[in-house]
Amino acid sequence: VNLLFGLGFSALFLLGGPRIYGAMGGEGASLTAGLSYSNVVFAGTPLVWLMNAVASSIRGTGNMLVPSAAVCAGVLLLVPLSPLLIFGFGPIPALGMAGAGAAVVLTTILTMTVLTGYLLSRRSVVRPRRARLRWALFADILRVGVVGSVNTFQTTLTVALTTALVGLAAGSDAVAGYGTGTRLEYLLIPLVFGLGAPLVALVGTNIGAGLRERALRAALVGGAVAFGLAETVGLAGAIWPEAWLRLFDTDPAVLATGAAYLRVVGPAYGFFGLGLCLYFASQGAGRLLWPILAGLARLILAVGGGWLALRLTGSLTWVFAALAVALVVYGGTLLAAVASGVWFREPAGLRRASSGRAPRVRRSHPAASGRTPR
Repeated sequence: VNLLFGLGFSALFLLGGPRIYGAMGGEGASLTAGLSYSNVVFAGTPLVWLMNAVASSIRGTGNMLVPSAAVCAGVLLLVPLSPLLIFGFGPIPALGMAGAGAAVVLTTILTMTVLTGYLLSRRSVVRPRRARLRWALFADILRVGVVGSVNTFQTTLTVALTTALVGLAAGSDAVAGYGTGTRLEYLLIPLVFGLGAPLVALVGTNIGAGLRERALRAALVGGAVAFGLAETVGLAGAIWPEAWLRLFDTDPAVLATGAAYLRVVGPAYGFFGLGLCLYFASQGAGRLLWPILAGLARLILAVGGGWLALRLTGSLTWVFAALAVALVVYGGTLLAAVASGVWFREPAGLRRASSGRAPRVRRSHPAASGRTPR
């Protein structure tokens, strides 16, 4: 499943990249640079999917430490490796934006190698073996995975459409600056993932054991930690934006747009981390409606609000303000919903079905079932 999805996305962007990025505002030198990055990254996309499949297999055994440590180590390696391959150093040639893509692929390969080595070792609870493919398993995986991927798709679609807004407002240099700034937001995803993945198991296990308050407490504590980490990164980016931006480009127009984005949106990164962490916790509770609704609200506010701000003011600063408000609404909505106990409320359909069966239960004699009726 992962390999097929990876190959599908590779084909989509390797063949349709110029049209997709052109529609987002890319042109001239910025489009060429974007394609040089994209072509390398999407050539290695199947490896990203496979790496995550191996990591998820290890998490399924209850081992959260190994995949989290491997992914975090990969992110830490990616930060210095990107400028090294972009600008070159000593015998290492300058690869430009293709170097940024190569850094992503190389860190993915290294992370996957470590995780695969662990999965094949004696320390792993499960090991891969040959098995007959069964369509029932494909259906089970896709039924959960497709719904779970909606949240990530909403995040990506939000960035893609707002990139088009930035390009419409200020041209290709602004697109490059905005894209460089949002790379910092994307790096928060694996960081929060290290906290969110264990919450899937913690929340699910406690709810299954009937310990609802403990499950809710674990989710809220995890969300608070994710908020603190993401907010720290966001505030650092807002205070010292060029420390991040100059890792990728030195063009004044690119730096100006990227800095404006980080100064306005960076302080709202904590709410992105909070919402993403509670999304993982909601997976453990088996309740994904509110994360999807919160992501939809973010998409509408960011794109619709950004478009309206651009029409009324013509200023990118107000577009970025709409993005910040959208992040606050995203995280705040999920926090309010989870804290209010939406996980533990029966859907209306189930309540009606239960009330419809209740008379038959009350008419049953206690001795007939050996149970005392409620």
